Amino acid sequence: MTATVPVAAGRPPRGRRTRRRPRTRTLVLAAVAALPLLLALAGPLIAPHTVDTPVTAPFATAGDGAPLGGDQLGRDVLSRVLHGGTLLVVSALVVAVVTTLTAALVGCAAVLRPRLGRVIERTADIAILLPPLLGIMLIALAWPGGGRRAVIVAAIVLGTPYAIRVVAAAASPLATAGYVEAALARGESTGYVALREILPNLRATVLTLFGLRFVEAVYVISMAGFLQIGPQPPASDWSLMVRENASGILLNPWAVIAPSLAIALLAITVNLVTVSLAPDTPAKAVTRP
Repeated sequence: MTATVPVAAGRPPRGRRTRRRPRTRTLVLAAVAALPLLLALAGPLIAPHTVDTPVTAPFATAGDGAPLGGDQLGRDVLSRVLHGGTLLVVSALVVAVVTTLTAALVGCAAVLRPRLGRVIERTADIAILLPPLLGIMLIALAWPGGGRRAVIVAAIVLGTPYAIRVVAAAASPLATAGYVEAALARGESTGYVALREILPNLRATVLTLFGLRFVEAVYVISMAGFLQIGPQPPASDWSLMVRENASGILLNPWAVIAPSLAIALLAITVNLVTVSLAPDTPAKAVTRP
């Protein structure tokens, strides 16, 4: 005779609780990691000073009225850092969205149409060989008055070929799946099959790709700003601040360290958010009921 252990009423099964905990940790991680991103967007609203008003001596150390000291003109470093991230975030977001959407659509079309796929693959291979810095300089020279818009266009043009190869490689096994072949046999269009049959099974790949494209866009735009391709003085741009204040790094290190840390934290936190929100087991989505 065996005894049975009663289950407490209203108590969820152990397996269900273990599935909820990882999702809770994911949401908490995403919320914490998104704080620097929100701070970069809302920085101008909480900055103590304007970006162009001197409040202290040039390269003054941290003190009253300037928690991070002054820059080369005596302007508040903290205020300029809080103002300097908004345009960078918006620009990188535009680059990441356009690049990811283009790569998702073109990459799926490439695996569904082999001839088109070979043309896209060869074109992408050639475009990948172009160094990002050289591409930015060429577009900036061809578009002298483009400013930040020229840098955004350069980042999209240079980042899309690699993104297409990533999506095409991830979508290639799905092109021979039974449900995709059934949709093609029904006479569905390439766009329908790509949007309704393949892309839903590439959520993890597309979300991760979006994070990588955002991080790369941050670095590309920052590199262009450091070379004074895009924003010009007296704009409050993080990469431009690093260039302008490099000569006084020994007098007030925060004038260079603060914007550099802001760029790094922005890239790291966005990458953490996208990784935490990506599905844990994307391979299970390949088989549809």
